[in-house]
Amino acid sequence: MRTVNIGVSSIDDAMARTKAAFRGEHQGVFITFESVEAMWSVLTPNRWALIRAMAGKGPMSLRAVARLLGRDVKAVHADMHALLVNGVIDRSSAGFEFPYDRIHVEFDVLGKAA
Repeated sequence: MRTVNIGVSSIDDAMARTKAAFRGEHQGVFITFESVEAMWSVLTPNRWALIRAMAGKGPMSLRAVARLLGRDVKAVHADMHALLVNGVIDRSSAGFEFPYDRIHVEFDVLGKAA
């Protein structure tokens, strides 16, 4: 099963994972955002539905994704573009793909200091 970890990560955390990977320690696959707000601006409810529908299905055409979701092609195109430019989905000559079977989401929310 191919798993992707989605969450919020500081530059320091990302650097620590990179250094561990260079030492040969398995880190897994991460898609990270600088803040919870940034994550939610990219991963809207419609986009979550899109990646969940595409998970593990291999490359798909834009029209196939729209049919799968029962949504308008133009609206799906806008969501696919947002996910593509933010590194959440991939595009090749075979189509668009979310190449993971499982999504693990983890982040902490801290209160603001007074």
